[in-house]
Amino acid sequence: MRVLALLDGTLADPDAPLIRVDDLGLVRGDGVFETILVVDGKPRELGPHLDRLARSAAMLDLPEPDRAAFERACSLVLGNWTGGAEVALKLVYTRGVEGGDGAPTGFALGMDISPKVLAQRAEGIAAVTLDRGIEPGLADRAPWLLLGAKSLSYAVNMAALREAERRGAAEVVFTTSSGSVLEGPTSTLVMARGRTLTTPPATLGILPGTTQAALFNAAKRAGWTTEVRPVAVEELYSADGVFLVSSVRKVTRVHTLDDKTLPDSTDLHTRLAELYESEY
Repeated sequence: MRVLALLDGTLADPDAPLIRVDDLGLVRGDGVFETILVVDGKPRELGPHLDRLARSAAMLDLPEPDRAAFERACSLVLGNWTGGAEVALKLVYTRGVEGGDGAPTGFALGMDISPKVLAQRAEGIAAVTLDRGIEPGLADRAPWLLLGAKSLSYAVNMAALREAERRGAAEVVFTTSSGSVLEGPTSTLVMARGRTLTTPPATLGILPGTTQAALFNAAKRAGWTTEVRPVAVEELYSADGVFLVSSVRKVTRVHTLDDKTLPDSTDLHTRLAELYESEY
């Protein structure tokens, strides 16, 4: 099932032509997006997602998104959803038509969660580490590279996932050339050791994770220690658990990394999943 709402407060047919062929989001990937998990009609971390949409738009020098219009579009999608209990709610915001009047394009699209993602949540995944070609400090030295923006330019991320599949894995952990952990193509990495959860800092040029933040908030309330610091790839192989987290995948354990079987984190995954759900 799919439900599509426009920023003018109207519904549209998701199977009908809508985006112009000269929309800069299509021809150049010149835009930003967010994907929000909705459970039983309630969006998770809607505010932080809208904040991040605005932050990404500012990094691309896009007009500030109309927050009220996006909120209205989200409500319209959910008010017309008759599918399953979980919805992937995608917000898209582009620079609009090339050579047009400068008006951006924006919409909200509700979709079912794919069976593949549901299976990965339950079974875990194999991942490989791939060099992302960036180093600490690059985001500050070269802001035009848009490191840390959730832009529509996902060609590199998708190419990395195809490379992972060629290597017999389902996911990627990006690294710096010097061997420091970054993030997944569509997720944030969380490492567990004892009762300490660790994630790499956004200052490396990665996207601040909304799901990671929710998990850390719940873990701290339960007495866990959380930290944001650089993580070396070597640390992952001996950690009690390695997880890729995002709105749609929730908390997904990595059971194999670079063809190496990681310590069994099945029970730990169950505990972290419960902590995450306790936020809601």
